[in-house]
Amino acid sequence: MDNARNMALTNTSLLLLGLQMLVMAWQACALVDLRMDDTVEVYMDETAEIPCLYTFTEEPSMVMVQWFVQAPGGNRIRISYSDLTVQKVDANTSYSNRITIRSNSDGETLTVQDVKLSDEREFFCQVSGMAAGNGEGKTLLRVFAPPEPPVIEGVLSGISVSGISPAKIASCETRDGFPKPNITWYRDHIPIHPVNGLVNIVTLVTKESSGLYTVQSDLHYKVIKEDKDAHFSCEVSYFVPGAVRTSESKGVNITVHYPTTSVELWRESPEGLVKEGDTVEIRCQGDGNPPAPITFNREQSDVELESFQGLLVLKEVSRADSGVYECHSLDQDALDQDEVVDTMQLTVHYLDPAVVVPKDSEVMLKGESLTATCNALSSLETSTVWFKDGLEIGRGHILQLHDATFDTAGQYDCEVTVLSLPGLQTSGSVNIIVQGAPQMKDAEREIELTERVGVWVNLTCEVRGHPKPAITWSITGSQSWREVVKRETEDQIYSVVMLKVSADTVATCNSSNDFGIETETYNIRSIPFSQTPTARKTSVDNSGVIIVVIIVSILLLAILGSIFYFLYKKGKLPCGHSGKQEITKEKTNTDDIVVEMKAKKMEESVLLKGVNGDNKPPTDQNITLSS
Repeated sequence: MDNARNMALTNTSLLLLGLQMLVMAWQACALVDLRMDDTVEVYMDETAEIPCLYTFTEEPSMVMVQWFVQAPGGNRIRISYSDLTVQKVDANTSYSNRITIRSNSDGETLTVQDVKLSDEREFFCQVSGMAAGNGEGKTLLRVFAPPEPPVIEGVLSGISVSGISPAKIASCETRDGFPKPNITWYRDHIPIHPVNGLVNIVTLVTKESSGLYTVQSDLHYKVIKEDKDAHFSCEVSYFVPGAVRTSESKGVNITVHYPTTSVELWRESPEGLVKEGDTVEIRCQGDGNPPAPITFNREQSDVELESFQGLLVLKEVSRADSGVYECHSLDQDALDQDEVVDTMQLTVHYLDPAVVVPKDSEVMLKGESLTATCNALSSLETSTVWFKDGLEIGRGHILQLHDATFDTAGQYDCEVTVLSLPGLQTSGSVNIIVQGAPQMKDAEREIELTERVGVWVNLTCEVRGHPKPAITWSITGSQSWREVVKRETEDQIYSVVMLKVSADTVATCNSSNDFGIETETYNIRSIPFSQTPTARKTSVDNSGVIIVVIIVSILLLAILGSIFYFLYKKGKLPCGHSGKQEITKEKTNTDDIVVEMKAKKMEESVLLKGVNGDNKPPTDQNITLSS
């Protein structure tokens, strides 16, 4: 009986087990297909959407969907629930006022507004279709906050190349980023990586109370001289939804201190050749930083020349300042090196005062020759030009004067110029004095004249000579004469006498000096006033006066003819038996005619006082014209 009972119990257990297995098999066939994104990425303060899509293998009688978040301790917190009749957001959670659920035929979408950094967690979607099946999925919500652009600061103080270990040269900082941004250093746009003993990069990461990160990076670098022209910069790389972005800082240049290895010496002014009297500026500059003190001296001299900040000024230089100049660097960082020095040749060009031979003045006799020289000692090739009365008369340092005349006399100036340096110029002069017996201006010594009695004539005498000759007049035949003009220069004398012809007259101009005597004689033959004088020599060239006299005479005759014709037509003129008009001739006063004479061959002019009254004495101003 017991066996039968045990048998029955065993069969019952097997039946129950079979039923259970049948139910489990049926449940296994009733499944739900649930799909969710692994991650959803969003910027902080923006809105995130997390979809939860599901399908059942058989139609469920009811669907229940619940949303959970992973709490810091590992527990889950439900934030939303929905079924066929109810859809609600759980109260008293950090999402109560920030999430919404949107349902559709494929599933639900959780919308999170104003996303915060604390929202970066897993969101669970749990779906239950009762007998139709259950399912669960999750999505990691990632939150991003781009950092501020990087700010770089270079070390203001100089950094020496002689440092043993790398020195801090710059720092770079970026603020308020999430997740933590990274900083990379660059030298002239080439990445810098840590190198033992040469490059160290120290990074400090700070998480602010807001959850954002601030990253500061210091670059420690062993500088070399070539880094003086380099630009260092930093670049921040950070994550954003679906990508990685970068932001680069401005470049900074650092001050590198390095010893002087060479100096350069040059003439800064003036440009071109240097002449005496110039102010010369000589500059010396080393290649060290900071610039090392500079000293100047002359070659083979230990005397230091006064200078200021690498500039040597030589005022009003002379030829004695020519020579080799040296500049030296006094760099304390280069004491273990050989002396740094550079040299320069300075040549000061000169032109001595001109030396003229003969000196000052030279006396020559007429007909002699003279050689004058003008020389000036110079460091450069010179050019000499001779001038007389402002006109160029020759080139070269030698001037030849041949067969001297009185025209040869005067001052001769020479100018000596350095062609390659026009500012260099000197001059000298010599005064030439030509001595000789008096020399009349006119070559003719005996002048024959014929003039009417009563005519005033001017007789001239012009003489050159050195020493200056004296002039005396000796006149026979005429008692009325006087000297009206007398002009004198250093070697000339000019005399004019006014003479009234009353008889045959001989007028002699006597000139004399230490070298001789010279005479000029006027032989004047007098004729009655009614006769026409023969060709005579005048004292001045009166061809223009003759033309004026002729023109005036023609005009007077034309006017007179017009008057007579008018009177004749009016019948106011008395007529003789012959029918011709008689014109009474007034008596002519022969004492009222003036003739000016000049000692020139084959020239003549007659001056009537009615035309030119300046040649008659004050007592004889009345002129009578007769036909």
